[in-house]
Amino acid sequence: MPIDLSHEPRVEELARRTARFVREVVVPEEERYGGVAAAGGEELRGRLQAAAKQAGLFAPHVALEYGGHGLDMRGRAAVFEEAGWSLFGPLALNIAAPDEGNMHLLEAVSTHPQREHYLRPLAQGEVRSCFAMTEPAPGAGSDPTALSTRATKVAGGWRIDGRKWFITGADGAAFAICMARTSGEPGDRGGATMFLVDVDNPGMKIIRHIDTLDESLFGGHCEMVFDDCVVPDDAVLGEVDKGYDYAQVRLGPARMTHCMRWLGIARRAQEIALARASERELFGSRLGDLGMVQGMIADSEIDIAAARALTLQACWELDRGRSAAQSTAIAKAFTAEAVWRVVDRALQVCGSLGVSGDVLLGRFLREVRPFRIYDGPTETHRWAIARRALRGSRAHGNVT
Repeated sequence: MPIDLSHEPRVEELARRTARFVREVVVPEEERYGGVAAAGGEELRGRLQAAAKQAGLFAPHVALEYGGHGLDMRGRAAVFEEAGWSLFGPLALNIAAPDEGNMHLLEAVSTHPQREHYLRPLAQGEVRSCFAMTEPAPGAGSDPTALSTRATKVAGGWRIDGRKWFITGADGAAFAICMARTSGEPGDRGGATMFLVDVDNPGMKIIRHIDTLDESLFGGHCEMVFDDCVVPDDAVLGEVDKGYDYAQVRLGPARMTHCMRWLGIARRAQEIALARASERELFGSRLGDLGMVQGMIADSEIDIAAARALTLQACWELDRGRSAAQSTAIAKAFTAEAVWRVVDRALQVCGSLGVSGDVLLGRFLREVRPFRIYDGPTETHRWAIARRALRGSRAHGNVT
């Protein structure tokens, strides 16, 4: 079947308006705060999101009934990449992690009352959220089946006990989507359930902010404890023991939206490198006339184009209801490494300027490096890609 990677006119127009908005409205705020979202606080978030609403760009991924544009995955790719031109662009459009992924999950899985109580205010930017799955070792991480947080049935609800960490956006979130084991033992491939936990629940506490390389994601990366955290039966998201199935509903698309956003930063870094290579003169010629610099620029162009194509192919499969497990893993593994290479080359081309605070390349480098670990490290994805390829080879009788 032919793969159509083109965009509808309305998507192209929305992407163009997003690009203009980010450059004119968002980038000055990003430069003012050095790319650190927490430095601007809720006042910055409110100001940026109000401007995005006024520009008609807010929540492009959410269904029309919740105030969004209802874009499919391919449509999001074009708009999210333009928003990702600035570290604050996704925050402005309300498409930053983890809220964007949580909106997608809630649209797909929640009941109508849950959508009204959690999704609608989240989609409108009135509240923020977090997704509490990752645990300190030996708990859930690259291997989600190691989940050790446990939910025990009690009268009228469930009691959740466990420890989570690297929970993005937890500080200031109105609610958490918590993954807990409701049957089986750590290592079992089933038995997980998702729970909606409100911030005022006395059994859910933030212990600390984890000091990390990246600082552009609002609400930080936190360590949390669920201790005798009792929630009602209607806090269950979806069905009991189906949490791993729902995680795939969220994680595959969320990996692709990460790729889209970071592609925007890669393009920004490349533009900074191109400007520097065009204007800087040394050894009697422009920097851009040197073969080694041309090689770096060409390699970055290739990385950006390849990452975009792989992401679009995966989105095309997701839009058709396919699992897209192999294509999303390939796109995520390649894009995470490619974006890092592009930003690193840009910094190298710019030399001393690149490591200075006069441009944000140093901040970009710190922000994109963790993407090679978040949403599954490259090594885990490579392992899964190889396993699927080998299974397919055996199924077709290609192994002698």
